[in-house]
Order: sequence, then structure tokens, then C-alpha cells
Amino acid sequence: MEPRAVALLSCPVRAAPLAATDDGSALRCPEGHLFDRARQGHVTLLPPGHRPPSGDDAEMVADRVAFLEAGHYAGVTRVLADAVAAGPRVRTVLDLGGGTGHHLAGVLERLPAAVGVVLDSSRYAARRAARAHPRAVAVVADTWARLPLADAVVDRALVVFAPRNGPETARVLRPEGRLVVVTPEPDHLGELVAPLGLLRVDPEKAARLAASLEPHLVPLATTVHREELLLDRRAVATLVGMGPHARHLAQDELARSLAGRPEPVRVTISVQVASYRPAG
Repeated sequence: MEPRAVALLSCPVRAAPLAATDDGSALRCPEGHLFDRARQGHVTLLPPGHRPPSGDDAEMVADRVAFLEAGHYAGVTRVLADAVAAGPRVRTVLDLGGGTGHHLAGVLERLPAAVGVVLDSSRYAARRAARAHPRAVAVVADTWARLPLADAVVDRALVVFAPRNGPETARVLRPEGRLVVVTPEPDHLGELVAPLGLLRVDPEKAARLAASLEPHLVPLATTVHREELLLDRRAVATLVGMGPHARHLAQDELARSLAGRPEPVRVTISVQVASYRPAG
């Protein structure tokens, strides 16, 4: 495991520093709490008896891998990396709810001196994230609880289509650090919403995002990225399957809805990329 990334982590029991054991098979704190590294490469940092919210299941993660590795969200990763690279020097990056680590890997490729940590509640996602980039560490954790990271050690925190924990994000950010959040705009995937019965983006989402982060974080800059994709029906199915829509739409129903659609399917990608700094 990348030592500089491990150095960012803290014990979920006592918030003490963590270090890898000599054989690299586990992380240990000075008080003796031991956290085994799974054979897939990730580590679980949860207090005893604590269960995080249910994350993406194996099928959702498989769809996410297929869609992202096909390059369909390369534009989103690019504008995210642009926002992350802007501002003060970046040496440490935290991806909150980072799933398979795909976007973090793209950011680290842009920042050859930086290391990263992916936190996600899904063990299936963490298994993939453990292989996302050699300078990244994958951790199963509850991003709604105290984050298993030390205070003020993160230069950039990322949240891409995932929930935000304002107080904890502010705690782990350095004073000059930044949070970069990617959220869907109201017209994101607009061509698919009605025909496929997808969840609609709340038009008040941006306002709710700001409210969830204040007063711990202060807005700095916002940009909107839009592009049009031309997808075959299979790619559309994986796009739907990798997100929250998969929890509300049966696969056979999705297959029937897609069967009559001509190819390629035009799909609008529309996201807001917003940057914040710690208050004070």
C-alpha cells in the first residue's frame, strides 16, 4: 500500500495514526487495533459493530466499471481534474463515495506527485478501487460518520454523484484545501428520463448542496459541463444500471423500454462542478 496514502488514515476506534504492518497484510494503530487488508487489496475501517449504509451491489459496480472504462465519462473526469488542479499545490486527494476509484485515478494521472484515498461503503466497489491506481488506497468506510482520516491532511476532497458530509470534510481538509463536488444538472440524461422512467434531478439540488455544506465550507467557483453522447442500447443499459435508477427499475422493464429505441441513442451529459474551501 502506498505509504504516503496510508499516512492520511486514522484508526476508526481511537482516531490514532495507522501504519502498515511489516508484511503489508494489515494496518495497525499504536493502541494495537488491527485492520486486515483483504486479498483484493482494500481495507475496512469501521468501528466494531458499525455497519455503513448499503452501497452499490456487485451488479451496479460491474455496470459502473463497464461504462466508465469505455470512456463515456472522460469529459467529466477531465473537468473534474481541471478543478482539482486549480489553486494551491495538491499532494493528497480524498475521493468520498468514490466507488471504483475511476475518477480519482484520472485525477492522479494529472497530478504525478499526489497520492489518494478512496472511501466507499460498498465492498464491491472497494475491491475495484484497490486496483484503480498504484498511488491510491481503497477503504470501506461510512462517509456519514467520522471519516477514518487525520485532521487537516487533505489538499483536495472529491465528491462525484455522492452524498456530502460537510463537517467531516472540513475537518480533514487543510486550511488551504478545496472540496470539488460534481452534481447532475436538471437536464442530465434528459432524453432517457421519460422514455425509461428514470428518476428526475431535483431542480433545487444545487441549493440543497450549498445548504448541506455551510457553514463548514465556503463556495469558490462553479462551472457547468455539457456534452452529447451517442450510445448503443447496451451502453444505455449499463449507464442506467450503475446509478440510483437501478434500485427503482427492473432489468426486464428496462430491456423492454430500450428494445424499441433506434441506435445510436443521444444522451445529454450535464453536470455542475463546484469548488469550496474551509470556512474561517
